Amino acid sequence: AALSRLDATRNNIMTVEDPIEYELPGVGQTQVNSKIDLTFAKALRAILRQDPDIIMIGEIRDFETAQIAIQASLTGHLVLATLHTNDAASAVTRLTDMGVEPFLLSSSLLGVLAQRLVRKVCHACGGKGCEACGHTGYAGRTGVFELLVTNDAIRAQIHNQASEAEIRAAALADGMTLMRDDGERLIAAGITSREEVLRVTRD
Repeated sequence: AALSRLDATRNNIMTVEDPIEYELPGVGQTQVNSKIDLTFAKALRAILRQDPDIIMIGEIRDFETAQIAIQASLTGHLVLATLHTNDAASAVTRLTDMGVEPFLLSSSLLGVLAQRLVRKVCHACGGKGCEACGHTGYAGRTGVFELLVTNDAIRAQIHNQASEAEIRAAALADGMTLMRDDGERLIAAGITSREEVLRVTRD
């Protein structure tokens, strides 16, 4: 979704994915292939030789991929990537746990968008349960989000190896909304239920 908002006619956009889920016009997409030993790291090294402006990495799974992504960012590329973490702040500790040096991460990280999918209340029955929703009360899904944007204070915390809780507190002080609080917006609009938001978000 983020790549579709970028101008592929003005930027050389390249991706490394596993698998390629959507074909994007004007975007050079590479699929990793374990059968021929084409890993995320090897594919990333190959596309860096093609002078991309923007790189999207389907998932950072190991130190080697993380290290290449950080170096690409430090040399002027915009790098978008995904990680499996609980929330925005824990992405920082996930990368440092992989072995990324905090001083490099603090210099290169622009922000982290965390998301979870919540089920939407069925329009046909208003959540009571009907044949249309398989008597679950829900039909379809939507997202709850939390955006951590790095500022000088957060960069200093990352550099000094602050805890997740300290980074989260600094982000909240800077205006970040937690996923659970974002869910309140959907509850108020009748899009989902409080039970569903509590089910998918952490305390």
